[in-house]
Amino acid sequence: MTATRKPLASHRRIVIKIGSALLVDRKTGLKSQWLDAICADIAALKARGIDVLVVSSGAIAMGRTVLDLPSGALKLEESQAAAAVGQIALARAWSESLSRDGIVAGQILLTLGDTEERRRYLNARATINQLLKIGAVPIINENDTVATTEIRYGDNDRLAARVATMTSADLLVLLSDIDGLYTAPPHLDPDAKFLEVVPAITPDIEAMAGGAASELSRGGMRTKIDAGKIATGAGCAMIIASGKTEHPLRAIEQGARSSWFAPSGTPVTARKTWIAGQLQPAGELFVDEGAETALGTGKSLLPAGVRRIDGQFHRGDTVAIIGVDGREIARGLVSYDAEEARQITGRKSGEIEAILGYAGRAAMVHRDDLVMTGPAKRKDKKEDRKEDAAHA
Repeated sequence: MTATRKPLASHRRIVIKIGSALLVDRKTGLKSQWLDAICADIAALKARGIDVLVVSSGAIAMGRTVLDLPSGALKLEESQAAAAVGQIALARAWSESLSRDGIVAGQILLTLGDTEERRRYLNARATINQLLKIGAVPIINENDTVATTEIRYGDNDRLAARVATMTSADLLVLLSDIDGLYTAPPHLDPDAKFLEVVPAITPDIEAMAGGAASELSRGGMRTKIDAGKIATGAGCAMIIASGKTEHPLRAIEQGARSSWFAPSGTPVTARKTWIAGQLQPAGELFVDEGAETALGTGKSLLPAGVRRIDGQFHRGDTVAIIGVDGREIARGLVSYDAEEARQITGRKSGEIEAILGYAGRAAMVHRDDLVMTGPAKRKDKKEDRKEDAAHA
């Protein structure tokens, strides 16, 4: 892929990560004027039909200001208390500011485990996608109030990258107090050169990452490069830009200095490659000819097309899909636990609620969570239409 930078307006779905120091002043608290400005930028992007998600740091920083906690490192329980207080104020501020442009905000608190464990991953993704579908802006933060390990403010860079890959975003924008990547930390090396375009994150690029930049935002460049590896590896471009100015997204569009990291592929292709090659199947779903044909044409796997289930698995685990001749033809993330899947095997999707006691999902494996790993049976077009109708 060529490293050709695209304007913000050309993207379909953008995740914006905002550092604590941009939102919160240590002495005065929330920077309301700055927040209103970036919300206006978000409204402008949404007006062009772009989905926008925000990963917002600042809960601990805001809470420690409200509680008047001393500067310097906090104990774990102090950080958790500050997050509990600050998160309420932060969510209210985002909601009020976005509402000025008629935009509804939805709060989602995640841990890194929510994006790494497949069952929780699917639940989080479904919630986020539903918010986007109804036109809301998800405001996402790490759930610092229940953290059981040391809280690192910079982790939201990596969390933002995982949110971007989870939602198949095609651009991740990291806003902080630095305007991009330099060959060396610019405050230490006056000869450091700015990199406007990064075609790939190589070991040399990783070596350029500097240390922490401020008290409230301790991630520094290291976590941003880590985020870049996650995002670009899944087909999502990334921008590192300064958020110090008001209307920082508009500034990027108007040519303000920023570093652009090229994606390694498209989000869908990279994600499905990951499903096929990196996860071991926890079970097997044996399908009939109609289902195999439907899968070969890009459709989801419905319960009606499943003949037998082997293995013990949970919703969100990877399963292998076995064709009529015993070959693996696909892998995907299953929508049901094994026991529930067995109960609805061979049944129509409309019967799921009566069998399980809740509506559930129509597909046993949705096409967005499925990748073909072998050739499926194909029939002529007339037979394909007949089988597809039966499978539906």
